[in-house]
Amino acid sequence: MAVNQEPQVFLYISELLGRKIVDSEGRPVGKILDLTGNIGEIYPPVTEILLRSTDGKIVLFPWRLLAEVDGKLMVHPLQPGDFRAPVLRPGELLLKDTLLDKQVVDTDGAKIRRVNDLQFLKSNKILYLVHVDVGFHGLLRRVGLERPINFLFRLLFDYTMTDQLISWKFVQPVSSPDLLRLTVAQNRLAQLHPADLADIIEELDIHQRAAVFRSLDVETAAETLEETDPKIQVSLIEDLDMANASDIIEEMSLSEATDLLGDLPKDKAEGILKEMEKDVAKDVKELLAHPEEKAGGLMTTSFLSFAPERTAGEAMETIRREAEELDLIYYLYVVDSEEHLLGVLSLRELIVAASEKALSELMDTRIVAANIEEHKDHIAGDFAKYGMLAMPVVDDDNHLMGVILFKNLLEVVLPKLGR
Repeated sequence: MAVNQEPQVFLYISELLGRKIVDSEGRPVGKILDLTGNIGEIYPPVTEILLRSTDGKIVLFPWRLLAEVDGKLMVHPLQPGDFRAPVLRPGELLLKDTLLDKQVVDTDGAKIRRVNDLQFLKSNKILYLVHVDVGFHGLLRRVGLERPINFLFRLLFDYTMTDQLISWKFVQPVSSPDLLRLTVAQNRLAQLHPADLADIIEELDIHQRAAVFRSLDVETAAETLEETDPKIQVSLIEDLDMANASDIIEEMSLSEATDLLGDLPKDKAEGILKEMEKDVAKDVKELLAHPEEKAGGLMTTSFLSFAPERTAGEAMETIRREAEELDLIYYLYVVDSEEHLLGVLSLRELIVAASEKALSELMDTRIVAANIEEHKDHIAGDFAKYGMLAMPVVDDDNHLMGVILFKNLLEVVLPKLGR
């Protein structure tokens, strides 16, 4: 036997706000001011209605007791205990107050959006938040101009406006730190590419920016920081305490971390360095000693170097063990016992080589290197000329001091590549 089910109906919060609720006798109970729900869920169910009762009190009332009869919103039977004071339970939020006219991140399109309306799906007497409306159509619906403007557009332009809806599963609110803490377990921002996330953070105001950044896990925060404008990097780190700042900076590439610490106020940088692991802090201090416009200020010391007698197999084992902690793995450098640079080979060349082959037989001795005092403009020219992904840095005696990554010189290289 077929079971009768309530048809699924889409509703907008703009259609519910301000509507009157009556009891089974048709007597007015109050007017809807807002709806509550836990937005940490994939599709949050509405739990209660914020109501202004007929005697002027603001109360909360369970959504499950509401029914629509002949176009009217009705509650029956109605008991005094059904109403309670407007105090939200843990995890509960007012949806209109929290989301309407607020900025959210569309994590599917990696853009900041403004919420003009909320769309709900009513199924089996439960109301689920399923979409946010970010379009002009949603704004017209809220101000009561949807029908006349639609009619005008069809008449004049033969055009019918449509809703711009984003599924709630792709929405990440950014309106307050409290809100972000509630949803951090399912933080959708962490699913974005760090470059997209950096663009989004740069679009937000200073308070939202800080709130979003604090909501990220350490690894995601570090990756995003590397993609962010240097001035914004500084403001984000200055907003954190020393311990949290050091945790994030330790996850960054050594060269990026050095650049950031070099831009921070001296007392903040020193405080962070004290919190960092000693070996990492030591490497950073060494790099900070070099001017930013010279090779020494552009390089990282987080790379791989091997003695010439080491075999390809041994080198591969080292890479597997240490790659996660390194800034550079696509080139390997061969040095003697005194760290003189003898040769270079790519990871590709290493992979295809026989495991027993010595690196001295595989390395290329035609090395393009930068002197540690060389200016970044000259280095950029060599990057553009030779098409390298990284360039070794040596001192006057050909000791290998570090490596410059292409991405760390990109702003200087791009104009030269366009010649």
